[in-house]
Amino acid sequence: MGPVKVGSIGEYIRQQREQAKISLRQLASAAGVSNPYLSQIERGLRRPSAEILQQIAKGLRISAEALYVQAGILEERRPDSGVRAAVLADPELAERQKQVLLEIYESFRRETALNAQAPGAAGAGAEDAAGAEDGAGASAGPGSAGDEPDGTNQKSSGAKAPAHRSRRPARSGQGK
Repeated sequence: MGPVKVGSIGEYIRQQREQAKISLRQLASAAGVSNPYLSQIERGLRRPSAEILQQIAKGLRISAEALYVQAGILEERRPDSGVRAAVLADPELAERQKQVLLEIYESFRRETALNAQAPGAAGAGAEDAAGAEDGAGASAGPGSAGDEPDGTNQKSSGAKAPAHRSRRPARSGQGK
């Protein structure tokens, strides 16, 4: 959810306070600031510090990050899937391991976002399919030249077929 379009952080705080049905005095008391100071913030006469914003957020029962974004202290982030919190909370990972995992995770997210924004991203699959028709890994189809005597086509996927192991039966569940 993006920041609400308001003229100032003060207007945003007032909107949040009114939605929560909290009086100015109640919020000032919960945030540990004076009534006049909170009133000045709401009217745009004072710009609160990050610490005061955090106290106000606690009083409003909203995230401090939401207020920081509104105040221009933080850039808005995409919604978190919980991966960061899980990695950071894992006691079995060293700090360096956590840092590397989060860097890799963020690089994948950036790559995905870039691919989603790229104008030709939807046509990439079509180009791959066209390349396959050139004969590079293309399947010849049943009954065509290139089929093996046992009915398999060795060119069908471009990957080697797994070797058969004599330790296991070829088909499970038969012979019982």
